[in-house]
Order: sequence, then C-alpha cells, then structure tokens
Amino acid sequence: MFGPKTQCVVVVGAQWGDEGKGKIVDVLAERADLVVRYQGGANAGHTVDTGAGEFVLHQIPSGIIQGAVCIVGNGVVLDPETFFTELDALGSRGVRTEQRLYVSDRAHLTLPYHKLLDRARERRDQIGTTGRGIGPTYEDKYGRRGLRVGDLRNLARARGIVCQRVEAANQMLELLGSPERADAAEHVALLERLGPRLLPITVDAGRAVYEALQRGECVLLEGAQGALLDVDHGTYPYVTSSNTTAGGAAVGAGIGPTAIDAVLGVVKAYTTRVGNGPLPTEAEPALAERVRELGGEFGATTGRPRRCGWFDAVVVRYAVRVNGLTGLAVTKLDVLDSFREIPVGVGYRLDGEVVDSMPADLERIERVEPIYETLPGWQKPLRDVRRLADLPPPARAYLDRLQDLAHAPIRYVSVGTQRDQIIEVT
Repeated sequence: MFGPKTQCVVVVGAQWGDEGKGKIVDVLAERADLVVRYQGGANAGHTVDTGAGEFVLHQIPSGIIQGAVCIVGNGVVLDPETFFTELDALGSRGVRTEQRLYVSDRAHLTLPYHKLLDRARERRDQIGTTGRGIGPTYEDKYGRRGLRVGDLRNLARARGIVCQRVEAANQMLELLGSPERADAAEHVALLERLGPRLLPITVDAGRAVYEALQRGECVLLEGAQGALLDVDHGTYPYVTSSNTTAGGAAVGAGIGPTAIDAVLGVVKAYTTRVGNGPLPTEAEPALAERVRELGGEFGATTGRPRRCGWFDAVVVRYAVRVNGLTGLAVTKLDVLDSFREIPVGVGYRLDGEVVDSMPADLERIERVEPIYETLPGWQKPLRDVRRLADLPPPARAYLDRLQDLAHAPIRYVSVGTQRDQIIEVT
C-alpha cells in the first residue's frame, strides 16, 4: 500500500467490526514508521498472530509488534488502568515499548465511574455494549465535562473535575436503579498513581503525525470496530459512540483530510456481528454455528460468540462509499474451505421492491430480505496458498465476484491467521 504517492494510509473495518484489522495492520506496519490508533477505546480487540505467539491488543496500536513507533490518538478514550496492564504484558513477552509508544494529551480518560454508568444503562437499554465505559466517556467529552490526559499536569484541577463527575455519576446511578456507587477518593488516588507514569509518554499527537509526514515517513492510521458501527453512518442506535469511518481518522489523529492518500477497508469473506442490531444476511442457526466454530468467532475483548452470516455486498458497497475506500483486504477466506456452496448477499428486497443501498432507519433495515446469489465452493484447504494465482479456480472466482459487487479492488487476501498467510495482490 505504501509507495511514492501513498505515504499516509488508513485501515478501517468495512463491516460490523472483528474483520481482522489487527493482522492487516501488523503486515502493513512492517513498512510504516508511525502507527496511530484514532478512535474507540478498550472495547475493541485486535488479534495478531506472529507465528511465534498470539497477541491480543485493546488500546495499544497493533503496529507495536512490528517495531513501529505508535501513538494513541486524541480520538481514543483511554482506560489508563487497562492500558498499562496491556503495556506491561507486552514487556513481559519481550516487546519493547520504551520511546516507541505515546499517548495524545488530548485523549479523554475512561474512569471507573464511566464503567458503572455503562453497565447500568446496558441493563436497561440492551444495546449490546461491552460495559467498558466507552459511551459515557464520549458523552462527557462532547458534553464538555471530560477529563483529558493533559489535564493530569494540573492535578488540583483534575481532582476537582473528577470529584464533580463522580457526584453526578452517583446521582445518575440512583436514577437508573443501580445499587453501585463510585468513590471519589478512589478516583483521586487513581489519578495520583497513574499520572506520573502517563505524563512522560504524552505528546501532541497531531503535531507528531504532521512532522512525520513532513519528513517523508510512512504513517498508518488504525481504527477500531467497523463502518456499520459508526455513530453517524452505522445501524443506529446499535452502534459504538465514535466515528469509526475514515473521516474519523483525520479528526482522531489530528491531521487534515488531505494528508490521507489511501483507505484500505478490511472485510471478512463472510459477515459477523457481536451483540444486538440488524444483520440482514445472518445464516440459519446450524450454518451460523458451523461458521462460528470454523472461524473461531468469539470476541477478542469479551469472548462473546459472534453472530455469523454470508457476505453482504450491500453493506460493503456502503462502506466503500462512506469511507472512500481505495482497496479491500479480504480475511478468513479459508474458513469457507469446506462449503460446497456459498451464498452471497447481492441486494435487499423491501416491501416488494429491490434496494441496493443501506436504509438509514432501523425499522426499515430490520424488514429487508436479502437477495442471494449462490457461488460454488472450492472444498480444498487454502492454508498453504501463498500466491493469488495458486488459489483453486472457484476461490478465485469467489473473490472476483466480491470485488465486482463491492466496487473496490482487492489488495490483500488472508488464508490463515499468520503473517505469511496474507497474500498481497500485485
């Protein structure tokens, strides 16, 4: 993806998340000087299989495994406790992070009271959140009452902010009928403990990215979740609380949109979703369970089983449009090895009419009926294939059809979890 005219690349999920972005970022990071995570929080999980072991990362950019300099951008809501747990786990496995991992001073902090609120609201609303406090943190951010990493430089002011927020959170917990309460003293102690460790790795992320680009370095912007979970463009209200799409990359990294040269959308060769909300091409239970077991479709962060279905071209075409995708990476093609026939969703039928785009409102999305095209399976293992030309003809035909339906070229194909099982299309 990187080249003379491609210096800044965004990697986004083009379905409902869990598409395998971590493994694609890991491969691209080998050529990147700087990797920036631009949105989300500890509710996301990226799994990287190096061949020597598997790493599950929640807030630290996946590029850290390849040795790139990494930044947690201002668009991320940072859970400092789990961030340092993750950092220490990397260190214990020999991954060096000193002078290679930084955090934006404009990133907002996710604190224990956010998690209490998140769990209380989830019990009432059943949106399908992870309970990691992401939504309440973004609410504080956009309500102009949040606490940012840089605020820890003035600890007295930070104490005042957090005590006010804890008091307000406890009032809301009472209204929500939750027996749990946040403790202001515990929050102050947490800030006092974490500040001395967090502030030394704090930077102006936007300036760091800008200067890297000015030096001619290659920059990779890494998102979490997927386009259909974007708060503006996803299946609202069953979405996350941030802009997961490529437009959010510029904002969440602190650069202008004209700095972005390419946007790579990651899709599975089928479709999955965690939690509630519409999934038009969801397979019938027996087939969904078969895909789930073959693909190991359980959440990297929560362990929740993912709902499974067939490739939905309407969803991916929509993601191509709202992200401006310049290419696709198709992951987990090998999961379909044993299927004799593979349905592909090519459109929807709504109230007797054919529609080829994603409706905006939930009620209409829930009523669509998928239109399927059935393609022949290849029924051969793909795990040892290392060139596109060596794929069985039905597998190549399947990819060609996905590319035609999506209206974007396929740049990468994965036939397994390890680095050498990702084929670059040249």
